[in-house]
Amino acid sequence: MDSMPVNWEALDTLIIDFAKSENLIEDSVKCTSSSSPSSSPSSSSYHQRLIIRQIRRSLEVGDIDAATDLLRVHAPFILDDHRFLFRLQKQKFIELLRRGTAEARDSAIDCLRTVLAPCALDAYPEAYEEFKHVLLAFIYDKDDPTSLVAPEWSERRRFDIAGLISSVLRAHMHAYDPLFSMTLRYLISIHKGFCFREGMSSPISDLTERLLLEERDPPATPQESLYEVPPFDEVDIQALAHAVELTRQGAIDSLRFAKGDLFQAFQNELCRVRLDVSMLDELVREYCIYRGIVDSGLASSSVSGVRTLSEPLKVDQPDPGYSSSRSCSLEVDCETNKHSDGESSISNAHMNNSPEINADVVGTPRTDVEIRYSCEPTGNRDDCSTSETHRPENSRVLQRHRSHGTGERSKRKRWRGRHDKHDYVPDVQQELTATTLAIGTNLLGGQQGLENHSTVDPIGNRENMYETVLALKELASRGMAAEVVEEVNGIDPEFFVQNPVLLFQLKQVEFLKLVSLGDHSSALRVACSHLGPLAANDPSLLKALKETLLALLRPNEDALGKGLPLHALATSLQVAIGWRLGIEEPQLMKIMRATLHTHNEWFKIQMCKDRFEGLLKIDSLKEMNTPLLSNAVSKSNADTSTNGSSQVTVSSSGRMVDDGSSPTQVSSRDVVCDENAILKVMEFLALPRADAIHLLAQYNGNAETVIQQIFA
Repeated sequence: MDSMPVNWEALDTLIIDFAKSENLIEDSVKCTSSSSPSSSPSSSSYHQRLIIRQIRRSLEVGDIDAATDLLRVHAPFILDDHRFLFRLQKQKFIELLRRGTAEARDSAIDCLRTVLAPCALDAYPEAYEEFKHVLLAFIYDKDDPTSLVAPEWSERRRFDIAGLISSVLRAHMHAYDPLFSMTLRYLISIHKGFCFREGMSSPISDLTERLLLEERDPPATPQESLYEVPPFDEVDIQALAHAVELTRQGAIDSLRFAKGDLFQAFQNELCRVRLDVSMLDELVREYCIYRGIVDSGLASSSVSGVRTLSEPLKVDQPDPGYSSSRSCSLEVDCETNKHSDGESSISNAHMNNSPEINADVVGTPRTDVEIRYSCEPTGNRDDCSTSETHRPENSRVLQRHRSHGTGERSKRKRWRGRHDKHDYVPDVQQELTATTLAIGTNLLGGQQGLENHSTVDPIGNRENMYETVLALKELASRGMAAEVVEEVNGIDPEFFVQNPVLLFQLKQVEFLKLVSLGDHSSALRVACSHLGPLAANDPSLLKALKETLLALLRPNEDALGKGLPLHALATSLQVAIGWRLGIEEPQLMKIMRATLHTHNEWFKIQMCKDRFEGLLKIDSLKEMNTPLLSNAVSKSNADTSTNGSSQVTVSSSGRMVDDGSSPTQVSSRDVVCDENAILKVMEFLALPRADAIHLLAQYNGNAETVIQQIFA
């Protein structure tokens, strides 16, 4: 399966926002003067998510009274709604009987008389029948194999009601999961759907199967009303149904609950999808260390709340089956007071905290882009030498730029992790440990071979590896191409022999920098001695060489800033040199490349624009602007059609559908499908959008003809 370029700077922003909003990171030098929690809306959202998780946890362990007390304080509307109150009290009745004592049985009878029976009269139509049925729990024990109330005794009921209450609270409080968490859910769901439709295996299935769980929380349903609900736009219904895999009626119910707000309904449904939060945290931490967002802490001793990537999960880590509800401290007020960093806006998080921001670039504006170069290794580490020249401790990068590197490192965050003292002991601890070890080993992969041939301390050697790669990345992002080439040659003289395209692009930067400074003689020397010979050996570079030389005609323009995305080049250099030092790229990078590629392909099949990509910042992750790089990826043309009756879709497939009739085969490239016709076929035949378009293409876009042929 192909992959696509990713705007890693945009991903950094999402990752930092996620880590901040979940209080996973903190400044290395934390200010201790302020002890009061932040009162910002983002901090409030974090506090609300903690409350929801605490309520959920109480319900999952069967402590209904504790959950009810919290609801009475933070969400009394839940207890005012007899639909939820009846379910809570019915579960409390079962939990009292589960204790098996005479005192608990008396309490269960009292619960029946005072709360459960009155609620059953007006909770919902089926409530009274459920009330009478649950009385059989007096007769049938929880371990009785012939029990007629086995589902009521099942502990699974705890998780069902916990999920339902969580869905309702999340929607009413607008306490949605961080944006990156929702984006990842959505992209992986589309990736899995695309692979299933195309009958292909996913290269990241080992990660996605563990990360995205099959189960979902129950949906939050609207309360029955005597008033007629206004009809929703069919465009919205179909968009929601296919985006989050709902039935048409499920999409209508979700829109009713959200009062017709499509994007709120989409977020409600997306947050129902369950993630293994502990695994997600490890993936994010691995990425943050690799990108220099957080300090690796490899040279320091273990710090409270920080765990090395290769260290197994502790026994108090969440069960992956229900980890999204078990990843928060029960001590809500205490944790919020101590760690109230809260969330930060997407637009400001990266600008304020990224270690890559530097104003020393010669007039170079920040370009948020990443380009995957053909010279980058794709998984073979046979070229990872263990000779002395490959040891980063001998690199001049750390010597010459030690003072600057120290300053950059001081800007990095410290990973504090999730502080959750009341996690369950998971039944599948060994599986979780294997997951964490696999992630940690990926980042440090190949280093054992280096350490076995080295006489230096392995921890110090590993620390130097990270700092060497990050120092080179920083130099490249600042446009210091000549220094990068010198330092890389000092580490590995064979690197650019095996990566000539990277050398060409670094020399492009050096050339454009000299042109910007007005030193045309030196610029031409670089072109003659490096760019020309490299292009002669690789004809695919010739076009880029010609475009680079055009900078000589525009001496007053900022050729370097407009022509090259330095941070994209820096990332590609980091990946390539990291492989040479035995440091693999993070698993999260692989996930994002694969899922963004399938997102593109999926909406090519759907023949429409994703209505939710702006909300989830997927469009910014794909944003490209690379006019001079040799293998630049042009930015795809946006679909300018609008939703509604005026929207038209041009089908680009000539596939025939064999349904027993013999329509005249027409190339669907020439068929213009009206949006209303597409929606009508989707609605009446319950078909995906792509299948509806292909059918319409066979019958000249006539929806009535398609429906008649199917039902004929």
